Amino acid sequence: MRLLISIKEGMSKRISTLALLLALVAAFPFAMSASGHDDGGELDVKEIIFEHLGDGYGWEVPFAHVYRIPLPGIVKSEDGKWFCFSSDDLTEIEVTENKETGKVTKHLVPVVKIIKKDGKEYRFTLAKEGDHKDKVVELIPDGNGYREYRPLDISITKNVAALFIAAILVTAMVMGLVRYYRRKGLRAPRKGMGFFEMLVSFVYYDTIKSTLGESTKRFAPYLLTCFFFILTMNLVGLIVIFPGGANLTGNIAVTLVLAFMTFVVTNIFGTKHYWKEIFWPDVPLFLKFPLPIMQMIEVFGIFTKPAALCVRLFANMMGGHIIVITLTLLIFIFAAFGAGVAGGATVISVLFSIFMLLLDVLVSFIQAYVFTLLSALFISMAVVKEHEHNAEGDETYPQKERCDRQEIAEEKKALADLAKEVDA
Repeated sequence: MRLLISIKEGMSKRISTLALLLALVAAFPFAMSASGHDDGGELDVKEIIFEHLGDGYGWEVPFAHVYRIPLPGIVKSEDGKWFCFSSDDLTEIEVTENKETGKVTKHLVPVVKIIKKDGKEYRFTLAKEGDHKDKVVELIPDGNGYREYRPLDISITKNVAALFIAAILVTAMVMGLVRYYRRKGLRAPRKGMGFFEMLVSFVYYDTIKSTLGESTKRFAPYLLTCFFFILTMNLVGLIVIFPGGANLTGNIAVTLVLAFMTFVVTNIFGTKHYWKEIFWPDVPLFLKFPLPIMQMIEVFGIFTKPAALCVRLFANMMGGHIIVITLTLLIFIFAAFGAGVAGGATVISVLFSIFMLLLDVLVSFIQAYVFTLLSALFISMAVVKEHEHNAEGDETYPQKERCDRQEIAEEKKALADLAKEVDA
């Protein structure tokens, strides 16, 4: 109880400052990006949104959008040779001046990277248009010109680097909690570590154990990893400057891999009864023979479950990012209508941005929890045994259910009593 009160007091003291700081940090990089379109050109809202939500070969430097933190580019040429170079070698800063206003602007433009190897020249650049726009391509001599070839590309992009950062953060939090208990035994941790322990207990006891029962210890490591990895990616993605700024869970490829992992775990550990219910379910015979109607529906359901996990996480997080960026860009859209309108739009945009950022923090927790809960449900449906499946028809089923709930309640009470003794 003292732990919860201290956490609540600490959060209440800092919530206003944190909200304003998040809004300013979120708005400033968008402002720097949008200012580049004020030199007589029309503001391209779509381009700015997808520039911030998309991947890249460099990481934008805070408050200097044209500069990038270089990342390693790793590609395989058409003739099978591997090359590694800095992403800085593929771009350069172009400075232009507006003769009427005298305003100087800087733009990042692609250049050709020439590498000599085995007596041959290899040229790499970023494609300016076409299907491979903003991707590394190899320029191969073809008659009087060059043709573009898309090489095998395993470069460390911004999203890949952000995945490493998220993994390191999760590992650091888990190992920090482990080291704490090794040093101080069962003494309850405080502040941030205490909040982290509270999340672990909540997800383990109220979500995983209540869903999986006896199979909890078998699948809890995977499900807890899913929860904290998704939560970390969501929260880091709300910070638009380094080391944040990568829209990982708003990337369909990332959510697809996460959903695929649940798909693999569910079907690899599925019991005989699980597969029997798919290929010969307990329905009237005419629904499964001679036309396998129910079998087709069940097989289709195997793939729709992970697809729902993938799309739900992707759509919710992508939508939140788009709304915050759009609200910030309203300032520059209304700037054309005069100082009065622009000032009013600025106040409204900042207030709504603060609200949406706070809401996105809540959504980050909810989406991580929903993904973990649904994964636990899908796994529990796959590992169920026949006698468990028919338990509802057993007269002793209500008593068994009450015993399970009583066991969980007793474990929680024992832990709470032990924590009080340690605190005392």
